[in-house]
Amino acid sequence: MQIFAGVSAAVPLIVDYLVVAGGGGGGSFLGGGGGAGGLRSTVTATGGGGSLESALTLVPSTNYTVTVGGGGAGGPASPASATNGVSGSNSVFSTITSTGGGGASGATAASTGGSGGGGEGNKGGTFAGGANGTTNEGFAGGDGQVAVAAYGGGGGGGAGAVGADSTGNGADGGAGVSTSITGASVQYAGGGGGGCQDSGTGGAGGAGGGGAGSATTTGTNGDTNKGGGGGGGGQVQSPFSYGGGGNGGSGVVILSYSADFTISNPGGGLTLSTSTSGATKITTVTAGTGNVSWA
Repeated sequence: MQIFAGVSAAVPLIVDYLVVAGGGGGGSFLGGGGGAGGLRSTVTATGGGGSLESALTLVPSTNYTVTVGGGGAGGPASPASATNGVSGSNSVFSTITSTGGGGASGATAASTGGSGGGGEGNKGGTFAGGANGTTNEGFAGGDGQVAVAAYGGGGGGGAGAVGADSTGNGADGGAGVSTSITGASVQYAGGGGGGCQDSGTGGAGGAGGGGAGSATTTGTNGDTNKGGGGGGGGQVQSPFSYGGGGNGGSGVVILSYSADFTISNPGGGLTLSTSTSGATKITTVTAGTGNVSWA
C-alpha cells in the first residue's frame, strides 16, 4: 500500500471549500453600491443561484495555491467630481477562482464582477445602469435613479440576490449567501447600498457584509473577510459637500477535510488558523498569497 507522509492512500484527501473574493468599492457622490465578491462553495449554497460545486480530491505532499482577494477602494471624495469604486480582487484555491466584486458607478459605467456594481444616481443619468455578475458566483447590481429629487444610486449585487433599483433613495444591496462550512451558518458576500442626496435615505448594505450607502457623507465599508461591497457616497445640497464610496471588504478561503490530515503553509505568506470538529478539520485563510499542502 502506498504511503504519503504517514497517511494511508486508503484515506482520500477530499477538500470542501468556500472561496469568497474581495468586494467592490462604492461610488462617490450619489454613487452606487459596490458588488459583492464572487462566492463559490461545495457546502450549503453557492453564489448566483447556481448548483453546489464538487469537492476537490487532492494529492498529499503537493502544493496548492491559495490567495485571499482584497476589497476594492471606494471612490474618493476628492477631486470634486463623482468617481467610480475599484473592483475587488480574485480569491483562489487550487483550480477554483472567485471573481472580485464589481466597482460601483460614480462617474462612468459600473464594473462587472463576481457580483456587479450598482449604477450611479447623478443628475446626468448617463451611467445609471448596474453591471452584471458572474454565473454561479453572484448577481447584477441595481440601477440608479436620475428622475427623482434624491438621485439615488443602485444597490450592489450580492451572491444571493440582485441589487435593488433606486426609486429615489439609495437602493439596498443584494443579500449574500449563508453557508455552514465552519459548522455554524454564516452569511457572506452582500452588496453595498447606494448613496443619495440628503433629501433621501442611503441604501442598506446587503446581509452578509455589505456596507450601507450614505445620504450625507462617505459610505460604509464592506465587512472584512465577508467579501461585502462598499456603500455609495452621499451629497449635502447646501452648503455643497459630498462623500466618497466605502471600501469593499476582503474575501476569505475556508477549507474542510478529514482530521486524518495535517495542513501546512510551505514558504509562508498566508494568515490561517485550523480547528477540529470530530472527524473534520476546518482551515480558515484570512489574508495573503501562498501555498497549502497536506500530510
